[in-house]
Amino acid sequence: MLSMRKEKHRLCPVERAGGLDSKIRRWIQNPRNILKSYIKEGMTVLDVGCGPGFFSTEMAGMVGTSGRVIAVDLQDGMLQKVKAKIQGTELEKRITLHKSDKKRIGLSDKVDFVLAFYVVHELLNQNDFFEELKTILKPKGKVLIVEPLFIVKKAEFNEMTKKAGEVGFASFKGPRIFWGKTLLLEKSS
Repeated sequence: MLSMRKEKHRLCPVERAGGLDSKIRRWIQNPRNILKSYIKEGMTVLDVGCGPGFFSTEMAGMVGTSGRVIAVDLQDGMLQKVKAKIQGTELEKRITLHKSDKKRIGLSDKVDFVLAFYVVHELLNQNDFFEELKTILKPKGKVLIVEPLFIVKKAEFNEMTKKAGEVGFASFKGPRIFWGKTLLLEKSS
């Protein structure tokens, strides 16, 4: 999803996707516990940088049969992992896979909620990302950003928060997440 800063970070290789979807991670960063305050039945939600679907599949259960999850990733291999995971299940009807390009998510759908877990710090142009989110979100829509505690410095996180505010998002402290810094954004109108 969107171009990444090569000097600091690179994409997680598809071959290592299992580490993103482990039982230990589920115990430490339980998707339902993290998202239960934000996702309700019938919502349309976006999982930016979905990887192997660690959050996407749980989100699909939370939105119910009347809701929808759009799982977005830059790598076809990650989207194929999600596809294989949901194939033949009831979740297959609720999850739409979408390949972004290096500069844009590229959606015209309107969503109620966006999750960007360990993604924003890797983007080349955070301003463009926040501007695009503003066009995708419904009024009063929310964005939960979670950044890795040991990679993203406080100053960098504060700058990220500032950029989101400059494009018109109200920001709030997000939930406590092990190994993460969190930011909750809301579209004002």
